[in-house]
Amino acid sequence: MFFVPFLIMFREGLEAALIVSLIASYLKRTNRSQWMRSVWAGVIIACLLCLGLGWFINETTGEFPQKEQELFEGLVAAIAVVVLTWMVFWMRKASHSIKAQLHNAVDSALNSGSSQGWALVLMVFFAVAREGLESVFFLLAAFQQDVGAEAPLGALTGLLTAILAGIAIYWGGVKLPLQPFFRWTALFILFVAAGLAAGTVRAFHEAGVWNYFQDVAFDLSGVLSTHSFTGTLLESLFGYQEAPSVSEVGAYLLYLIPVLCLFFIKPKASTHAITAASSAK
Repeated sequence: MFFVPFLIMFREGLEAALIVSLIASYLKRTNRSQWMRSVWAGVIIACLLCLGLGWFINETTGEFPQKEQELFEGLVAAIAVVVLTWMVFWMRKASHSIKAQLHNAVDSALNSGSSQGWALVLMVFFAVAREGLESVFFLLAAFQQDVGAEAPLGALTGLLTAILAGIAIYWGGVKLPLQPFFRWTALFILFVAAGLAAGTVRAFHEAGVWNYFQDVAFDLSGVLSTHSFTGTLLESLFGYQEAPSVSEVGAYLLYLIPVLCLFFIKPKASTHAITAASSAK
């Protein structure tokens, strides 16, 4: 499992890099570059918090007995499903006015009197920490499904690629096709989340919490085995199982069908977003 952690970390890292670059560009354009130290302080503190939380959770879960371990894996997968879904729809809604919102937030932070430096640190911290915490819960779910080196390597490569892309956008003025990138990766992530939803049911069953509808829904082992290259790839990307239970298939469809319907409905821009976007021009 290299590609999924790579894509998630690249997307999340790119979102964080875009936020930081928008703030940095605005500070530079308004002759307030002296506040960049506060921006970097917020970024570093957020990164350290996310790394520390991920390390702590990953280290402590190894001490659980088997059933408790399965229960924890199911809970982490469920949280990852919620976080990934929220991430997709938040970015879809906020992308139209995020620049104006960030500019207004920077102005508010730097107009907060003697605590303006700390206000800017906290603003950047929460913006970057949100992206980081989303990544932490997804990666925990991914690493529990794959104990090899490919998942961590994919995540690290994705993060480094996002950092390089952020630098290219800020310093080199590189224009990336961000709208189609975020749209297609969002669609991909929803299918990944659907696989995690099915995996959540499977983990809860192995923990003894959910024992309903455990009959095999279908068996494709003779057609598309998880031991084949294609089956292994689909398992890594979307949580494919050659002989899933009825409850796993149900969880997959009950999640995927509604979110796809919502995803393809064009969102209406709110009055606040329109006003913010107009004021930023």
